[in-house]
Amino acid sequence: MKLLFMGDVVGRPGLQAVRALLPRLKATHGIDVTVANAENSDQGAGMVPETVDSLLSSGVDLLTSGNHFWSKKAILPWITAHPDKLLRPANYPKGTPGRGHGLVTLPDGRALGVINLEGRVFMRTHENPFEVVEGLVAELKARTPCILVDMHCEASSEKNAMGVHLDGRVSVVVGTHTHVQTADERVLPGGTAFITDVGMCGPLDSVIGMKKETSLARFLGQKHAPYEVAEKLVYLQGIVADIDDATGRARGIERVRVHLPGT
Repeated sequence: MKLLFMGDVVGRPGLQAVRALLPRLKATHGIDVTVANAENSDQGAGMVPETVDSLLSSGVDLLTSGNHFWSKKAILPWITAHPDKLLRPANYPKGTPGRGHGLVTLPDGRALGVINLEGRVFMRTHENPFEVVEGLVAELKARTPCILVDMHCEASSEKNAMGVHLDGRVSVVVGTHTHVQTADERVLPGGTAFITDVGMCGPLDSVIGMKKETSLARFLGQKHAPYEVAEKLVYLQGIVADIDDATGRARGIERVRVHLPGT
């Protein structure tokens, strides 16, 4: 199974990059399943029905999210109507709308289990993701050996720890949230593909996707200036993982970084 995972899609430029570049990437790499983190797809923070529909119609099979899951209330009715298309972190409190894990089933019967988690270091305090993930891995293992985990968090140490924690038990662990693609992609000793952060689908001429002037104003003068999504030097970033269908072990992982022409 060939899996393409795309990092946090940031605003309109990120949506444009996915729509324009995804078909070619799928063909070039022989992709079977595509997953993307959508939590920044509406103006850089949160999701609305229009942005998630755009990603799904572009060829994404399943969407994950993170700490901006609640930023736009318009997404809540959509989640109720489409519970299998957009995940929220599984370690949110019980009773939270949405689901934290799901399954993508291919036409030939193969399936990919997906788990969405949110870290706790420098972020809000939720249930311990290292404990919550145990039952979800066991549940998905009963249905497929191929499992992807999106670990959405700030600290690289927490992302690395989750990779080590799940090594040999899931196929792929990817880090999201920080929007900066790391160069440490590898297959861990137990057969789990890992990268600390897959990066973002959005403008690199920015401060993690936002206009530089606004971000600098906040750092230089503690000025509360509203963030705006930048527009130049747009890239699609993510990873392609090759997974053994029979064992769920990863055979390889490759970084993806493709420029959107004209930006």
